[in-house]
Amino acid sequence: MNIYINGKSRTTEYCSLYLLRKKLFLEASNIITIYNGFQTENDIELKEGDSISFIEKGVMPSEDELEALMMARHTPFVHEKVKSARVGIAGLGGLGSSVAVALARTGIGHLHLVDFDIVEPSNLNRQAYKISHLGMKKTEALKSEIKDINPYIKVSIDTIKVTEENAAILFENDSIVCEAFDKAEYKAMLINTLLENKPGIKLVSASGLAGYESSNSITTTKVFNNLYLCGDRKSNAEPGRGLMAPRVSICAGHQANMILRLILGVKEV
Repeated sequence: MNIYINGKSRTTEYCSLYLLRKKLFLEASNIITIYNGFQTENDIELKEGDSISFIEKGVMPSEDELEALMMARHTPFVHEKVKSARVGIAGLGGLGSSVAVALARTGIGHLHLVDFDIVEPSNLNRQAYKISHLGMKKTEALKSEIKDINPYIKVSIDTIKVTEENAAILFENDSIVCEAFDKAEYKAMLINTLLENKPGIKLVSASGLAGYESSNSITTTKVFNNLYLCGDRKSNAEPGRGLMAPRVSICAGHQANMILRLILGVKEV
C-alpha cells in the first residue's frame, strides 16, 4: 500500500504502525510517532494514504522533515495555506511578541516585524523576551527567538517608528496586519491610515486587556468589514491596573487565532 512517511510517498508491505516503526527504527523508545495528525504510542492498522511522521528525540530535523511534521500536526490543507501566508505585526510588546511566537509555532511562512524600541527590564513581566535580550532592538531579539522556534520561517524586520506618513508603505506587502500598539492614539492612526490607503487589507486590533479581570470578558469582535477587535474594550492600563502576562497572553491568543482564521479564509469570529 502507499502511505506518507515524513511527508514522502512510500510503498510498504507492513500493515501495522508497530511493524513499520520496528522496521525503520530498531530502537523505537527514542521515537515519537504522529499518525494522521495525532501523537500515539498505540499499534494501529495502516490504511492506504495514511500520513505518518517519525520524530527522533533530540535530533534537529531537516527543513523537509520539519515541514512534514508541521503538516502532520496541522493537516495538509491548513499547513499549505499557513506556509504561503505573510503577516505584518505593528508593535512588538506584550501583544505583538506573543502573537509572533504563536504564529511562528503555527508555521507561518513570512512574518514582518515592525518596532523601533529596545528590550528593557520592565518588558520581561509580559513580553516574549529573555534577560539575554536586554538592550537589543525588539525586532532583532524577536527574530532571534523565532529562529530558535523554527529556523525555516522567513522573518523580515523594520526597526522604525510607525507613523501616519510611513504606515502604508511599511505594510504595503502585508495582506493581514496585527495592530499591537500600547497607546490608543497610535492604534487609531494605524487603523485609519491602513484602511484608507489599503482597502483590501485585514486588520486585527486589540483594546482592553490590562489587569486580572475575568478571562471570559476578552472576546473577538468583527467591528466592520476587514477590522477585528480583541479584548474587553474597557480594561485599559492605568495606576492600580497594570499589564500582566496572563491576560495579555489571552488577548494575544485571540489575535493570533483570528489571524489564522483569516489565512484559512474564515472571516467570521
